[in-house]
Amino acid sequence: MPKFNHVVIVSDNIRGHYHQSLGIARWIERLQPNVEVDEDILKLEKLSTIEKIKLKFSAKKLSSKDKNYALEWLKNLGISIKRYKPETLFISAGSSAAPFCLALARATDNKCAVVMTPSILGTKPFDYAIVPEHDKHNLKDKNLITTLGAPNHIYNPEIKTASENFFGKKDFQHKVVALLLGGSDANYNPNAQWAADVLGPLRYFEGITVLITTSRRTSQALENEVRKMFENNPSTGYFLVLSENPKVNAVTAMLGAATHVLVTEDSVSMVSESATAGFKVGLMRVPRTEGDSLKRKFGKGTKRFDEMFEKMKEKGLIEDLGEVPDFYKFLEPHQQKHNKDFNEAKRTAEWILSS
Repeated sequence: MPKFNHVVIVSDNIRGHYHQSLGIARWIERLQPNVEVDEDILKLEKLSTIEKIKLKFSAKKLSSKDKNYALEWLKNLGISIKRYKPETLFISAGSSAAPFCLALARATDNKCAVVMTPSILGTKPFDYAIVPEHDKHNLKDKNLITTLGAPNHIYNPEIKTASENFFGKKDFQHKVVALLLGGSDANYNPNAQWAADVLGPLRYFEGITVLITTSRRTSQALENEVRKMFENNPSTGYFLVLSENPKVNAVTAMLGAATHVLVTEDSVSMVSESATAGFKVGLMRVPRTEGDSLKRKFGKGTKRFDEMFEKMKEKGLIEDLGEVPDFYKFLEPHQQKHNKDFNEAKRTAEWILSS
């Protein structure tokens, strides 16, 4: 069993990526006493897209495990390794942070773990690779584990306390609906018209409180439509426009207060977090981009995610509400929870420690 005294999260400062790394790091900390978890935030937002691509290509040579090259690569970027200790695990999520994670491990003779599949570098150079099932990797690779959805930082014993600390003594109704809205990307396009057509019925339910958050991908038009519909609605207990409050993270607190959770299908992270918190998630289908049909033909685009959601549905983790959700039926039970043992961050941490 590997023994780590130190876990360093190499972060690109993107919240979703950070939460995936944090979830695994915290479970290593829980499973192995006396582990210290630390974080390095990379100021990658200062780099142009071309500069980031150049970094990734220069990092390809790191896969040879040449310590001197790694040291020189970091030195050229002004990064010192003096503070890093033996028996450290470096962990990162996403493509931008992956080269730094690998270089730090090589330069310090330590181990590294990557979450998601980094472009250009791929997963093979890393000691541990944690990738979603829908990425269709070669499962024979001994350094690789697949996850259903995204590993995350949600820890059930803490979500009620997080809710109490965040919302204080707000008087919510018996049924509390967490409405988690994602946004547009290469595959999905939840827009203002979708919100007007689909979310409208939620305004008229009696005996519920609706807690709402948008995400960093939510368009301004969608934000404006949701604001118009819910900001002054009597059932709205909380409304966060993330673009206006980028440092606020309300999801954990909302899950701690909720009895039901609704999530747009574009956000694998929020679906995974909600399922980890014990909810049978109401999955809301949203409009798809025009190029999606071609991607689906080659097994990419939303096809991969549909396969993932189907597996989650089979396990009882989600309820697919389709394009025209029957909110009345979904909200009828006093709560929508599952009784499954579902925590991909914990399972991943156990795998790393047993490898």
